[in-house]
Amino acid sequence: MRVSRGAQEATAVVSRHENTEVVSQEEVSLEQKNVDYSAERKQTLQARYTYGTIFLITNLMAWFVRDYGQKLLPQLHYPTACGTEGHDCFRTLGVLRVSLGCFIFFFIMFLTTSKTRKLFEVRNTWHSRWWAFKFFLFAVSVTVPFFFSPDFIQLYGEFARVGAGIFLILQLVSVIQFIHWWNNYWMPDKERKQSCSLGLLMSTIFYIASICGIVSMYPLYAHRPLCILNIFFITWTAILLIVMMVVSLHSKVNRGLLSSGIMASYIVFLCWSAIRSEPATSKCNTQKPVNGNGDWTTIVGFLIAICAVVMATFSTGIDSQSFQFRKDEVQQEDDIPYTYGFFHLVFSLGAMYFAMLFISWNLNNSARK
Repeated sequence: MRVSRGAQEATAVVSRHENTEVVSQEEVSLEQKNVDYSAERKQTLQARYTYGTIFLITNLMAWFVRDYGQKLLPQLHYPTACGTEGHDCFRTLGVLRVSLGCFIFFFIMFLTTSKTRKLFEVRNTWHSRWWAFKFFLFAVSVTVPFFFSPDFIQLYGEFARVGAGIFLILQLVSVIQFIHWWNNYWMPDKERKQSCSLGLLMSTIFYIASICGIVSMYPLYAHRPLCILNIFFITWTAILLIVMMVVSLHSKVNRGLLSSGIMASYIVFLCWSAIRSEPATSKCNTQKPVNGNGDWTTIVGFLIAICAVVMATFSTGIDSQSFQFRKDEVQQEDDIPYTYGFFHLVFSLGAMYFAMLFISWNLNNSARK
């Protein structure tokens, strides 16, 4: 009996030891998985900035092709599709060709990553790695449109108008979501005992910037009584600013001035973008000399516009949650941090949007700076 009890005790000790080892191995395996998930998620988040850089480079390429390509590349052997001396590969058609190449690249990325759900899928690896091949694919995508006929590029331009409009709608939804988040972050919270000074400061900055923008647009774009359309848009923008301020301060709303201040700045920016897209021959636009030699304010303003387009595209692309109908989905540890397909789709639509900005939404002119 004693031997039997000793054997049982020894067996129990061995069993407990084995169970301890199994639990320990499971904990180590779980920790290793967490480390792997964290590293993979970090890499996918870093990939966003690479795609944003590609998009920025494409914007600068379109600017170069539009304004300087024909001057700096006069000896280039142009493809047949570019016409005599390459006229059909610069200015308006040149911008559309670069835009089409950017659209092709990001639309291919959209098709190949749209169903990605987990971090260790092959499509996740394709999204966040293989950069050498993707840079080659990007170069091919941008080059191929320069061999398309002008008629096909014009057809793409008509299609790009629709895509740019869709991009503006998506961007507006994303901006509203961003404003809501920022308002909750900066405005005072009784539970967290936050001060209202930061929210008040940010509100003041946004409203001052909006007012300065409206005031500066009158002498720049509405300096003549004949500029009725420009006066109309600028004046209505100012009226909307006042209305938003009054509504925000109403006792039944009482949400503070920060959200309305941010939206006012966004509306002023849209008004400025629309008005500055007038043709170079317009007498109401003092920032676009017909000879194409803009001053430093024109160049700085154009660079700001490019950065704004890139940032708007980037922020909208990673904000896929604003466009989900179901908000109660639980995020698993191995789920991707953002929707890759939507991210690339927004960038493809953004390619159409920057093309429309660069050519002033006019497919029949040669937009200048």
